[in-house]
Amino acid sequence: MKSLAELAAIKAKMKDKVAIREGSGSIRVVVGMATCGIAAGARPVLSAFVDEVNQAGLAEKVTVTQTGCIGICQYEPVVEIFEEGKEKVTYVKMTAEKAARVVAEHIKGGRVVEEFTIGNK
Repeated sequence: MKSLAELAAIKAKMKDKVAIREGSGSIRVVVGMATCGIAAGARPVLSAFVDEVNQAGLAEKVTVTQTGCIGICQYEPVVEIFEEGKEKVTYVKMTAEKAARVVAEHIKGGRVVEEFTIGNK
């Protein structure tokens, strides 16, 4: 970084990503980021959810956040989706590609991607 203008540009670029991870949307996407989750690939999954939610224009409605151990390490990376008035959905063995599909079909389209849920493993 060589100037304040460069720092301001970085801040502007990252603003949406920070806001989406600290928001209060009606849908919460929670990615397990304990040691086991990170080792299994949770970091790219978290990034994919943030990017996909932003690209879909859902930042006002969806908050993407992280948590520690969810308790089902053999299924990592684990993602839980909480929606007001609905039961929690737990997605397991997630990847960035699966995250894109969950955003498109579940969060945007309203249809749970059953094949990625814990009930199908």
